[in-house]
Amino acid sequence: MTKKIIFLALIILSLQSCKTVKNKEVFTIYLVRHAEKNLSTDEFGDPDLTSCGRHRSEQLRNFLSDVKLDAVYSTDYIRTKKTAQPTASSQGLKIQEYKDNDLVTFSKTLIDAKQDVLVVGHSNTTGVLAGLLTGKEMGAFDLDIYDRIYQVIVYKKKRRLQIFHSAFECKDSIF
Repeated sequence: MTKKIIFLALIILSLQSCKTVKNKEVFTIYLVRHAEKNLSTDEFGDPDLTSCGRHRSEQLRNFLSDVKLDAVYSTDYIRTKKTAQPTASSQGLKIQEYKDNDLVTFSKTLIDAKQDVLVVGHSNTTGVLAGLLTGKEMGAFDLDIYDRIYQVIVYKKKRRLQIFHSAFECKDSIF
């Protein structure tokens, strides 16, 4: 009799779990700054990634390989798009552009969409957006920081922020 009750409880929990996922009561937003940019070229306003930056982008794809994303967002810069591309390609998604000059509206869009997403931004927008999504005061971070992955988990009206630091170390001589 006890085994039947446990089995029935597991089935009910499983169905509840499926219902939660179907209704997207729980979703996760990952935010990262673009990978290392190449400042040794004439493309100073919109530089490409360094070789280290390209490797870091691949590491981001690996980090998110077991996460099923619904969308990938990037600003309209070479470095952000190239940081997002390996993850978007591996998930069969097209990169969607967002404007980084209206983060309040974009944060509301992300919450209303209720999707598991990756957002690639900049040192002066990634922390700010994470703060807007969680209701915490957060600002820009140093230009030499590339290893942060912000994870915002949303469950109904509750939001939790975790910050991961990637183990990937860059040995490029040019930032």
